[in-house]
Parts: sequence; C-alpha cells; structure tokens
Amino acid sequence: MSMIALLSGLNWAEIGEACLATLSMLSVALGFTVLLGLPLGVLLFLTGKQQLHAKPGVYRVLSVLVNIFRSLPFIIVLIVLIPLTTVLAGTSLGVKGAIPPMVVGCTPFFARLVEIALREVDHGVVEATQAMGASTWQVIWHTLLPEARSGLIAAITVTAIVLVDFTAMAGVIGGGGLGDLAIRFGYQRFQTDVMVVTVALLVVLVQALQISGDRLVLRYSRR
Repeated sequence: MSMIALLSGLNWAEIGEACLATLSMLSVALGFTVLLGLPLGVLLFLTGKQQLHAKPGVYRVLSVLVNIFRSLPFIIVLIVLIPLTTVLAGTSLGVKGAIPPMVVGCTPFFARLVEIALREVDHGVVEATQAMGASTWQVIWHTLLPEARSGLIAAITVTAIVLVDFTAMAGVIGGGGLGDLAIRFGYQRFQTDVMVVTVALLVVLVQALQISGDRLVLRYSRR
C-alpha cells in the first residue's frame, strides 16, 4: 500500500482538531506546572543543606513528598484524581479533564529540575548579592533566577516533552487530543493510517519543542 493510499481516507479536520486539543492541553498544563513548580523548586533549594534558609526537617518533608508524587505512574494519577478533577474542571473527560492530573503529575518533576538548576548557580555570586544587603526575595529575583536562566529553560523544555507524553496517555480516559484519536481509531478500530499519522505528529511536536528549547538555552547561556 502506497503512502498516498494510506493517507487518502483520513479525516484531516478531525486530526486538526486533535492537534489543537493537544496543543491546548500542553500549553495550559505547562503554564500551571511552571507557576506551581517554580516556587516549590525555589523552596526546595532555599531549605536545602548549606543554603540561604537551610531547614533540614522542612527539606526532608518536601523532598519525600516530591519523590512520592514523582514515582506515581501517570495512568494511576489520571484514575485516582478523577473525583478531584471533576470538582475542579467540572468533568473528568476531554481537554479540561486532562489538565489537572497532568499538572499534578508533572509539577513535582519540574520542581526537582528547578532545584537542580539553582544548585548550579555560583554560590559566590549569591554571597556577593547578600553582602550588598539584598533581601532573600531580591537574591531570588535578581540573582538566582537570572543566573539559572539557561538551566530553567532546559527544565521547561524537558517538562514540556514529558507533558506531550502525558497528553497521549490522557487518551486512555478520553482526554482528547492526538492520544485519544490514536486509541479510539488507531487501536480500537485498527485504523493503521490514523495511528501512523498521530505518532508522526507527536514525534514532530517533540522535536520542535526540543530544538526550540536548545536554541533558547544557547541564546541565554552565559558560558
């Protein structure tokens, strides 16, 4: 079977809608993940050993919670959070129903990447900022985050790619997007053409995210 014959029977309008749904899930979930994960990662860094506000007890509790949520398979998170998702989004299906578990599943992962990026900042630069009388907030906003910018961009890139994977898995519970299309038509109805196209589109999306992220890292890297 030629490629033209394989693709001739596709409903491109439906595929286009699935692409938009995937991009919508990705953008909204990534926004909330960064919004929640960035301060959590900063808090992990600040309370860590030999940091600005070292609190071993607080750090251990936060670290254990982050590790627990990171270790949960996303498919389990999807199912367990159905009641909470229904309360927050009004439904557990479609794009709205997929976003809350995606955020819950990825925020701890992103927070840990933020902590690692902040640890790469030269401690001498932080000490110099403190010596000039800067408050903790000023140290974070004017020193830590700018100095860790390339690492944070790389962390966002990796997180975005993980979220693409989550959008595909969300199709298991009718989350919409390319994953849902692949499961309903490619797997359940044995439509090979749909499966091939959806997988190809997901690969293209991941490559586009990676290339864009790498370019931004190179652009803002100070090394």
